[in-house]
Amino acid sequence: MSELVLSVDCSTSGAKCIAWDLEGNEVATGSTQLQLSIPHPGYGEQNPHDWWNATVTAVRQCVKALGDPARVKAFAVTHQRESFACLDSNDEPIRPAMLWLDTRAHDQVNRFGTQRIHELTGKPANPTPAYYKLQWIRENEPETLTNTARIVDVHAYLAHELTGAWRTSVASADPLGLVDISTGDYSDEILNELGVSRDVLPELVDPGALLGTLTERAAAVLNLPAGIPVVSGAGDGQSAGLGAGIIAPGSAYLNVGTGLISGSFSDHYVPSTAYRAMAGTIPGTVNYELFVGAGTFMISWFMSTFAGAEPVFADVPREVQWERKAADIEPGAEGLFVLPYWNGQLTPFWDQNARGVMFGLTGAHTSAHIYRAVLEGIAFELRFCLEEAEGNLPAPIQQFVAMGGGTRSPLWCQIFADVLDRPVVLAGSDEATALGAGILAATGAGLFDSVGDAVAAMTSTTTRYEPKVDGVATYEERYQAYRLIYPALRPVFSATSQGADHAA
Repeated sequence: MSELVLSVDCSTSGAKCIAWDLEGNEVATGSTQLQLSIPHPGYGEQNPHDWWNATVTAVRQCVKALGDPARVKAFAVTHQRESFACLDSNDEPIRPAMLWLDTRAHDQVNRFGTQRIHELTGKPANPTPAYYKLQWIRENEPETLTNTARIVDVHAYLAHELTGAWRTSVASADPLGLVDISTGDYSDEILNELGVSRDVLPELVDPGALLGTLTERAAAVLNLPAGIPVVSGAGDGQSAGLGAGIIAPGSAYLNVGTGLISGSFSDHYVPSTAYRAMAGTIPGTVNYELFVGAGTFMISWFMSTFAGAEPVFADVPREVQWERKAADIEPGAEGLFVLPYWNGQLTPFWDQNARGVMFGLTGAHTSAHIYRAVLEGIAFELRFCLEEAEGNLPAPIQQFVAMGGGTRSPLWCQIFADVLDRPVVLAGSDEATALGAGILAATGAGLFDSVGDAVAAMTSTTTRYEPKVDGVATYEERYQAYRLIYPALRPVFSATSQGADHAA
């Protein structure tokens, strides 16, 4: 029987475990959901114990489906980024973990989000990194930091449960905003500002390095043999890039999930607000990420807002029905534009005051026009981000390797190809994020000589969407109009936000 590696993807909504063979095929899977707590608007919290409990459930399901756990030669974790927990001296949570989507630290962003912090961490000022949430805790819950013995990311928490050691990956800790991305080590300057000692943070190791081995206790809970190597993983965004085979300049991954993230590879760091820089899965490299806060979230919003009154055919999914309607609308949606800022404007301007806009509505427009304009607007926004960033990229992006739920739409994939005027090719695995962790597990266990060898053996691509001449020409004209709308409305967004804040 062939050798296998296990990867766990502990995301915001659940945990999934996949057993991979050395050709990148899924052999067995297991999954379960995680609860999200939103005690107040803008908050996002979880119980850290739930991260481990969900991992246990997912791994046990996978191992049961696998049948022979002795085939498993290594284990690695990928996870939701920027989320962290404060633990006491008994390794128990002092307060609920604060997640990446928690936005309560807006005031701290305004006061502590300096150019210096951006240059050190690669993260433009916004509420996502843990640095600003820790500033919020320091000011609003000082007793929490006083009693905190450990501050840990999701990877560190799970690594401790698996191995008994407090270690984490550089590519897992870096998104917290506490690491000097140029050195791959914690920034003493940032820690001093927070009043946090290095002693409370986990030891950093490179992605793909050995964290430890599976303890007897963890092995018994997971139904796996003790002593399996546990290899250092990476945050879900970087891991997705690895699972898509992005390990050299010139290509980018495109993850069309709830939000849209596109990342490219570089072997050196240049700060810019046009992207988020994240420590890469290959030591010493960085990922430059473009981040649009709208993806399949917008599809779900449309379905709940506009699609309810339409008849549903039992044998055709609702999204497929609407895709067919949108396909009957000419490219450009007859002059209708959608600015997809339902969750603010992220790269390259980081404008949390921005709001969603439908521009150009007339009596001739239907809900099908709106649906098509949503698909086009997200593609326009990605091009907007790319044009701002590409001057700092080490090489022009020649193609996008796409994954995520949105890539199940052939219409949307073709729109991306036409708007970007670049090929969009689908990743061979729908689980590219978990596959990236599997590649690190296989490399760290010595099953391949290098990450490059593992990528060559375990990744693939499938359907390819080439830009169409007519579509490229139409969207070029429409895009030039689209890119004028946000700059014109930015003062309006600011003014209306101040009015709303005052009214609140």
